[in-house]
Amino acid sequence: MRTPDIVLAVVVGGLFAVGFLLMMQRSLMRIVLGFILLGHGTNLLLLSAGRPGEPPLTDGSAAEPGRYADPLPQAMALTSVVITFGLTAFLLALAYRSWWLTGHDEVRDDVEDRRIGTARERARPAAPAAGAGWPGASGSRPSTAGGPDGTGGTGSHPAEGNP
Repeated sequence: MRTPDIVLAVVVGGLFAVGFLLMMQRSLMRIVLGFILLGHGTNLLLLSAGRPGEPPLTDGSAAEPGRYADPLPQAMALTSVVITFGLTAFLLALAYRSWWLTGHDEVRDDVEDRRIGTARERARPAAPAAGAGWPGASGSRPSTAGGPDGTGGTGSHPAEGNP
């Protein structure tokens, strides 16, 4: 591998790493910036897939096809630029709308999603009988479910019960 190839691989890896790191944040602007960095990393990755060559313009003489640059990575990178631009504009509009409605750009926890998740965890069946599943599990393990339907609630619906 040549030095420019290694440098390009490190730059693409750095763009992807920083892009994913920013997308895991709670601020919508950081999410948008992370998406932009992922788009730039993808464009560099696609452009590095093609080999350098001469343009396909000739002076009329027949030349071997292996000398020309491959147009497919360039077309894919151009398509990626257009898609990234469109999605970035859409994400910026969503972030602006969220900021305009709430006054900040931080994404809050979804309380209803957490409540459903804890109800689903409580709805899992008790440990299997001895030797049938977990190592060291015995059939005398007490059940942690509180309701008659095993959900931890009092009714038959899994979302009912204690929060």
